[in-house]
Amino acid sequence: MINSSKATVLIVDDTPENIDVLHGILFRDYTLKIATNGPLALKIANVSPPDLILLDVMMPGMDGYEVCTRLKENEATRQVPVIFVTARDDVAAETKGLAIGAVDYITKPISAPVVVARVKTHLALYNQQRHLETLVRERTAELEKSNRALEETRLAIITRLGRAAEYRDNETGLHVIRVGHLSRMLALAAGLSGARAEMLLHASMMHDVGKIGIPDNVLLTPGKLTPEEFEIIKTHPAIGAEIIGEHDAELLVMARSVSLTHHEKWDGTGYPHGLKKKDIPVSGRIVAVVDVFDALISRRPYKPPWPMDKTLENIRNSAGYHLDPELVQFFLERSDEVRHIMELYGEPPESAPQ
Repeated sequence: MINSSKATVLIVDDTPENIDVLHGILFRDYTLKIATNGPLALKIANVSPPDLILLDVMMPGMDGYEVCTRLKENEATRQVPVIFVTARDDVAAETKGLAIGAVDYITKPISAPVVVARVKTHLALYNQQRHLETLVRERTAELEKSNRALEETRLAIITRLGRAAEYRDNETGLHVIRVGHLSRMLALAAGLSGARAEMLLHASMMHDVGKIGIPDNVLLTPGKLTPEEFEIIKTHPAIGAEIIGEHDAELLVMARSVSLTHHEKWDGTGYPHGLKKKDIPVSGRIVAVVDVFDALISRRPYKPPWPMDKTLENIRNSAGYHLDPELVQFFLERSDEVRHIMELYGEPPESAPQ
């Protein structure tokens, strides 16, 4: 898998001042390439595809939309994530950019934390996609029949993640990356096979996909939810299950189950179905532990991040009524590994906008 500190980012902008700002934000962590126009960007990307492209929209001659379209038509560059960076902030411009294949849209004047977070998020997702593709290729000779199912699964999950990306909220997206890796760690601790743990890594990343169906005025409420608003929030597991759909592919079967059950509680007071103890699938119980952990330790619109020790203590105190007590014990015993995952995929520190 790719070390994000060595990833290559291509910056495409016709204004030197804009290039300087992005260079100043990213040069410490990434290898940067620069193009001041569309044709040069296509040439650089074709010769040596970068890991991510930051692309201005309004450029003379060939604009960013045409550059993105040509990148997506080229077999060598179609998978490279493109983030538009532009002064245009209207919905129509953003919709057009996403429709032709961009993964995100950042408006100028840019904020350094937003740029850092978005770049880190999409490199992690791209890295995850390539890792899954590598696994499929490595198993082709020995498991040809099984690999056909895995390939179908890969295509289906990418499609659904792409659909979810069109309805993104204000979070950086790193939450789902952390939940994936923490879920794999806890699955292995609980005795799941390596293959099932790897599957849960990918399936758990879609645990909150149903939130794309929750209105922004409820999902992004900065204060405590009203009872009516909370009832709306409680619909997101079922929405997620509907989005994922019913398939024969094991990965999507697991993803649907996780979406439906990660808010069920050990004592039966959770939602949407009030399942109790081991009536809750183990995948849902695992994701419940790591989702609660990450929600507490992360900054949210309605609260600051909790410190690690306080968060772990809350997890300990939730055993036996909210969370599976055995899984809580496994999680707490691996606090060093938890800290390592948080260091790798944690949110960037806040700083003043550029």
